[in-house]
Amino acid sequence: MKKEPQPGPAERNCDHPGCELPGEHRAPKGRLREGQYFCFCLEHVREYNASYNYFRGMTDEDVAKYQKDDIIGHRPTWSMGVNRAGKGHREEGVDPEGFVDPSGVFRHARRPDEPKRPRYGLAAMKALNTLGLDESADAESIKARYKELVKRLHPDANGGDRSLEDRLREIIHAYNYLKSAKLA
Repeated sequence: MKKEPQPGPAERNCDHPGCELPGEHRAPKGRLREGQYFCFCLEHVREYNASYNYFRGMTDEDVAKYQKDDIIGHRPTWSMGVNRAGKGHREEGVDPEGFVDPSGVFRHARRPDEPKRPRYGLAAMKALNTLGLDESADAESIKARYKELVKRLHPDANGGDRSLEDRLREIIHAYNYLKSAKLA
């Protein structure tokens, strides 16, 4: 079923009772009807605008509340340190020194007494995985693991058996990447 197009302001008559002039000027219908408009001729839109009051029918307290909510764009807010349910902070978000992190922004932050754990990119993690290491590996452990694997997989150490050569190339390539990234 094809919908008929809505007449635009220039095609409508004035919405004022008894007026036959074209309704070329839009005027808001009022509070709780946002996005809806009357179409008036120039004379009647001036008359309507002169008497228009968005807050008509609201108490002074309601107007004050509306104005206060308008400051934050009528969006909900919560007090600092209180979750959306209003139940205070979560225990896992409490630091021994009393710092509260309810949203977990600092959950993965390193404490001064913890050893530094580097964060690697995807390629570095793949290279570490090829060597059989995890992200906690430091430069010394990377070099030690590389030497161990080369000695074990090299054809000379396997009586000339070349079946492990592809794996050896992967190990060498991974180590060279880690070395170029200054991780080994």
